[in-house]
Parts: sequence; C-alpha cells; structure tokens
Amino acid sequence: MTDIKYAWSALGGDPALVPRVSTVVRPGALEARLPVRESARACVGVCALAAAELGALRAGLAEVPAVRVDDGAVATAFASERHLLVDGRAPVNFAPLSRFWRTGDGWVRTHANYPHHRARLLGALGLGGDASVEDVAGLLAERSAREVEDAVYGAGGLAVALRTAREWAAHAQGAAVAARPLVVRERPDAAPARVLPPVRAARSGPGAAPLLPAAGLRVLDLTRVIAGPVATRTLALLGAEVLRVDPPGLPELADQHADTGFGKRSAAVDLAADRKTLEDLLAAADVVVTGYRPGALDRFGLSPEALAERRPGLVVAQLSAWGGGGPWDGRRGFDSLVQVATGIAAIEGTDGRPGALPAQALDHGTGYLLAAAVLRALTEQSHAGGSRIVRLALARTAVWLTGVGADGVRGAGTATGTGGVDGAGAAYRRPDAWLGETDSAIGRLRYARSPVAFAGGPTDWTRPPGPWGEDAPRWHRAND
Repeated sequence: MTDIKYAWSALGGDPALVPRVSTVVRPGALEARLPVRESARACVGVCALAAAELGALRAGLAEVPAVRVDDGAVATAFASERHLLVDGRAPVNFAPLSRFWRTGDGWVRTHANYPHHRARLLGALGLGGDASVEDVAGLLAERSAREVEDAVYGAGGLAVALRTAREWAAHAQGAAVAARPLVVRERPDAAPARVLPPVRAARSGPGAAPLLPAAGLRVLDLTRVIAGPVATRTLALLGAEVLRVDPPGLPELADQHADTGFGKRSAAVDLAADRKTLEDLLAAADVVVTGYRPGALDRFGLSPEALAERRPGLVVAQLSAWGGGGPWDGRRGFDSLVQVATGIAAIEGTDGRPGALPAQALDHGTGYLLAAAVLRALTEQSHAGGSRIVRLALARTAVWLTGVGADGVRGAGTATGTGGVDGAGAAYRRPDAWLGETDSAIGRLRYARSPVAFAGGPTDWTRPPGPWGEDAPRWHRAND
C-alpha cells in the first residue's frame, strides 16, 4: 500500500480511508524495470477513492464505498490509445519524426505529431518540409544532443536530449521539480463553502442507476493530448458535464480526440476574438482544467490566480509537462520527452539504446491524479470553503516513479510491495475483458473502459465521442 498511501497523502486525504482500497494483482501487467504497475495502480486507486469519498458525502452514506483496483483494467486503460479501433482501423500514435535519434555524442528524442511541431523541427534543422527520416538522421548524427535540444526548442519545436536520473536531479529544472510536492494544493481565498446538492445512492439490480459523485458539476476542459483529457474523461464518467474547448485553427488529432473524448462535448472557440462566449462559460463553470504550459493562457485571463479572483469558489486544475518554476517552466512537453529528460528512458534502455515505459504512464497516471485532486478539492470545499487551485506536472510524477530527487537518491513513495492485495488474479495476457465497443458519429469504436471502480459507481460512459468541435460552446440547459 506504500504508493497508494503516498499519493492519497499528497492529495490531502484522510489516511483512515486507505484500507477501503483493494487490489487484484495480475502478473505481466505494465512490466518494466521501474515500478510502473504499482504507481499506475496507486494513481487509479486514489482517483476511485476520491470519487467514492465525494459520492458518499453527496449521497449521505454512512461509509465510503469500497474501491477495487484491477491491474488488468489499469494496464488496459493506460494504453487506451493503442487499443482504440475506429471502424476496425488502428490509429498511428507517433508520426515518423517523433522518435529517438542518435546524435554525435548520445541520443535525442523529438516530438512532431502535430503539423506545426513538425514544421518547427525541420526549420530548426535547416531542412525543407519534404525532408525524410534519413535526411534528419544524417544531420543529427553530426550534432550534439544538447545543441539539438536548444536549437529545436529555440524554434518552438520539441526535442530533448537523453539524461540519466542523476543528471536530471542535478539539472536546474530537475531540482525545481523535485522541490515541489507531487500535488500542489492551494486555497487562495475564503469563499463560502460549496453547497453540493444530494445525489442518489446506487440502486441494486440490473440496469440500476449508478452513484455519480460529480453529477451536476460543470467542467470547462482546456486541455490537449493525453493527461488532461484523461482527467476530464474521468470526471465525465463520474457524472460531470464536461465541455472541451479548443482554438478553431488548432484541431486535435482525430484519433486522439476519439480516445479521450468519451462523455464530453467538444467546441471550438477563438479565446481572443470571442471573449463573451468564454466569459459566459466561465460564469457557470464549477471546475476549470487547463493543460497548456504555465503562462500560455494568461493573456486570456485564464491563469489559476485570475480565475479564482474572478470566480471565488472555483476549482482550477493546472497541468503542465515541466512544472511551474525553473528554466524550463515555459517549455512545451509530452510524456515521451519527459521520460527522456528525467532518466526513465535511460533506465528502461538496453544495450546502450534508450527505452520507454510500457505505456505513456506519466500522461495517464498524472491524468488520474489530476481528476483525484479535483474530486478531493470539491469534497474539501463542501466543509471548508475557499477557491481551490491544484497543480500537477508530468515531470513531478516522473520524480515519484524514478524515486530520484535532488539528492540523487531514492525518496518516499517508491514501491516496496503489493499490500492491499485481494487475490493473485490471473496473468495479464489479453485486454479483452476491459474493452468495450460502441457506435458513434465518428464510426464504430473499440475502446478501453475506465479502470476507476468503486461499489455502486458507474462502469462506462453514457455517451461516445463525437466529431471534434461539433458542439455549440454553451452549457446544457435543464431541458436539453
């Protein structure tokens, strides 16, 4: 239970609730040198526990419902983008120029899934838009990894040199990240306690209505890629009305949207030109989740501090790659790049070549932690009031996973065992038991079901994703 206790403590949870969590261990799930299975299990477990806690509060239950974490469900959900099929077609998760490259003195990894990131990468290298993988490989082989990192980031692209965990701990950004808690929790004011209307406890029997801890809450989703959308996808599962808003000129990758769009509506809004729409959405939102690098949304009045000041009582959740503070706090980043910078790729590598985790576990794990932080903030508001700001970063989750902090040694929260085990379970070989299928406006979807499970809770989303940006940018009226 070490990891679950650590994560639950980071969320400010009552330690007496931890025994409500039990685990089904499945050997073979998320196998890696690092304790990926244990940390993934903890992220999902505390998310489910936070949901059960809020559900018990709103339903007037005498006891928090029991939480059950199945390694098979967790492993399947942590690779949800790989299990997705759209009309039988499997998505391509990484573009050709998103990969490891050997440099003159080591390795560098680039991310170029989005067209504008590909263009910036090639521009930084002095290559044309028709450059091939071979062209890039030949050029990078003549340069140093740190030189490439600086040049590509300077052009607005994404490239990170391979570092060991100790090198990252000695880096100024690594030290800044390690100095922060896993979950930064702030209460910037003394807004009145949130009045949460009661919800019905789950009824027994086939087709019974589940307990929905987030029912009636409105979540404005300003996130992209995986971690943030996983968090808001989870809040949608739990009953929240989630509206994702993106810039009209920067559409999400279609398959990525299909994977993380369950339970949500999607709208395109020009935040600079259509301020009234933005203000109308904010005026009725209970939760705002942002997934852009720190400072990127400040010009729209969307910094956590500005939001809390304008809307006392709001819950604001901020997600970033590298965390606030330090020389990299304004840089873009993705799970694959954070793995390279923080030493994970070096630890998981073989024969001198860098490796990767068995899933984008920093993205998925941080996403469930972010959802848990929102749920816990709502619970705390119900009796203590105050606006709430929570901040998480992929790089901070990586510090927890590697256990290497600023002093270069393993710290608290690393896995030491498999406490809280319900039973040995079967080996994890096939994900079929945790996959679902549904028709949608974008085709027939095969998808990973949510691993967040507690007694009486929901087992699936009530709506599939629709086309990106198809919905009106407004909250549903009561009679919709």
